[in-house]
Amino acid sequence: MATLILSTVGGIVGGPIGSAIGAVIGNALDRDVLFKPKGRDGPRLSELHLQTSSYGTPLQRVFGTMRVGGCVIWSTDLIESRTSSGGGKGQPSTTSYSYSASFAVALSGRPIQSVGRIWADGKLLRGAGGDFKSATGFRLHVGGEGQAVDPLIASAEGVGLTPAHRGLAYAVFEHFELADYGNRIPSLTFEVVADAAPVSVGAIAQELADGRIDGSAAPQTVTGFAANGDSVRAVAETLAVAGGAWFAPDGRALRMRAGVAADHAIADGETVANGAARGKHGRAMAALETVPRHVTLAHYDPARDYQTGVQQARRPGAGVREDRVEMPAVIAADIAKTMAEAVLARAEAARERRTVTLGWDSLTIAPGACVSITGVAGVWRVTGWALEHMVLSLECVRLAAGTLPVSASAGRVLPAPDVATGTTLLAAFEAPPPEDSVLSVPRVTIVAAGTQPGWRRAALLYSTDGGARWVAAGATAVPGILGQIVGPLGVAGAAIVDRANVIEVELAHAAMALAGADAGALDAGVNLALVGNELLQFGEATQITATRWHLAVLLRGRRATEAAIGTQRAGDCFVLLEPDAAATLDVPTATLGTDVRILASGLGDVGGPVDVTVALTGRSILPLSPIHLTWCELGNGDVAVRWIRRSRAGLRWVDGVDAPLAEEREVYRVALVSPDGRAIAVQTTEPALTVQRADRIAGLSLAVRQVGAHGESAALNGMIPAWVD
Repeated sequence: MATLILSTVGGIVGGPIGSAIGAVIGNALDRDVLFKPKGRDGPRLSELHLQTSSYGTPLQRVFGTMRVGGCVIWSTDLIESRTSSGGGKGQPSTTSYSYSASFAVALSGRPIQSVGRIWADGKLLRGAGGDFKSATGFRLHVGGEGQAVDPLIASAEGVGLTPAHRGLAYAVFEHFELADYGNRIPSLTFEVVADAAPVSVGAIAQELADGRIDGSAAPQTVTGFAANGDSVRAVAETLAVAGGAWFAPDGRALRMRAGVAADHAIADGETVANGAARGKHGRAMAALETVPRHVTLAHYDPARDYQTGVQQARRPGAGVREDRVEMPAVIAADIAKTMAEAVLARAEAARERRTVTLGWDSLTIAPGACVSITGVAGVWRVTGWALEHMVLSLECVRLAAGTLPVSASAGRVLPAPDVATGTTLLAAFEAPPPEDSVLSVPRVTIVAAGTQPGWRRAALLYSTDGGARWVAAGATAVPGILGQIVGPLGVAGAAIVDRANVIEVELAHAAMALAGADAGALDAGVNLALVGNELLQFGEATQITATRWHLAVLLRGRRATEAAIGTQRAGDCFVLLEPDAAATLDVPTATLGTDVRILASGLGDVGGPVDVTVALTGRSILPLSPIHLTWCELGNGDVAVRWIRRSRAGLRWVDGVDAPLAEEREVYRVALVSPDGRAIAVQTTEPALTVQRADRIAGLSLAVRQVGAHGESAALNGMIPAWVD
């Protein structure tokens, strides 16, 4: 009779999928159903699949949880936005440009459940909590059969020309801000959750082969797997390595098998059908040097953000051969270590081979079956089958016993930081600029932060007409330090160090911190904070809890805010004024005496933007109130009144002489009010005034204001007693 000898698959895997197919159904399934007649190209391990946009790129089919790149299937041109700022008195305006894009990325050729984290150029774009680190709209289409057309793509391409991509999972980014990525679409990778739990290699092979592979007997699971390439056969063989499996015929299909349970017991010396001969048993043992001494298994490690991990297995004895197994699946380090040990154990066991001859009535023992041989230890897998002259010859290879689990470490991990964004906290107020500059238009200072450490910035809009019209104002500066005071703050003088009072501050989150400062640093302006309506500095900062601090050694009423000393109450704002954390907004002079509304919208503000209203009193551009009101008798009942002016351009008084005027001219308006309510307004061009005896008979109250180009300062108040002969 004709002889049929089946080929085997060499190497340490020994997965005879080709042999099993040939034994049962020849090449028909391989050629016409499962495996196309071309070079096999299956999944390969790489440093994660990069995003592509090439036409005709095969789409991976994702199982379990896997980090994958995608294929851009649709995009718009870059969208340019223009913002102008500045342009105040004598200053040119500044125009800045920003760019965004809208695009869609295909993720999986089979339906998925969700998408977790997203990385852009290796940095975390979307955290585990679903928060985005850069501004973008985002929609996920999971690939169901009832999937609808994406509205953005339909609006751009036309409803009738836009496919729903049913069966294809894809993500749509709308107006993705590109400033953080060099004004280009970054390379994106996605944590795709196709199945909520780990999935068995048998189930993957069965689905990829449209049910023509029965994988129920291959229970080894992987956390995630992305089937890509143009050959189901290559993918199936890769999965066999992961499960220590092989393939056996099952009707017109294949069964993926694993384990060491024997299907048949072959009796030693069993006779053939005609009784003319007895079974023959041949044994061959390959040299130890043919077995790898060192096996390296590379895989995707979930503990390393799905980057490549490597585990190794070694054996003692002779030999120098080293083998590397690339397993493009997501598996933990200890499972990968166990898998490497199992690959090495299977290679060692496969050194021993046996040839068994049996009668034709044993034809049911097909390639891929497991047998036990009487008098011979272990279980053997049939790899070759030949029938000649009614004598059946079986080529068998020893199966390795099960490998016990071993522990392993993923090594040092430096994952991309995933810090929650939180919602925006916004403080906006008008105050004299800290750098002693002389402004010509009102200025609002804006300090923002978030309720969580991951907050970075927020877009700003403002309105000077009650919200009828809004104007873009750029973005906030770097996150500031914000909080609230826990209790009231006592009264103290503005001319000496306040060592009697302590501020208790509750900061927004534990990542915010304060630090003390010595006298030199305080003189240079550090640790300036707005507490309620008072600007002050602190020299000591003591942490009480993760977010609570005690501040002491205070300099009160800084930058002409002494009128607010002692007005604070529990819950009032605390804002640390640092140059790099403060954004400024200059508004027209005509807005003095009105309110300006400011909207801030950050990535985590899903409930809507933060709205703050600032009353424009002119504190940033009006002269400072005079100080040190004194008077003296001139001997005839007249009184000489004097005061000292202050300058917006010289609050620090660094040179010991008169501060610069910083106004167009020096003018003061003095209101003299008698007890009966009669008022006299006097204007003077020097910080002095003589009050006549006739005007002070019943005593007087004085209110001195410096006059500037945009209005008058706050009043310096005093009293002159009545004249007594």
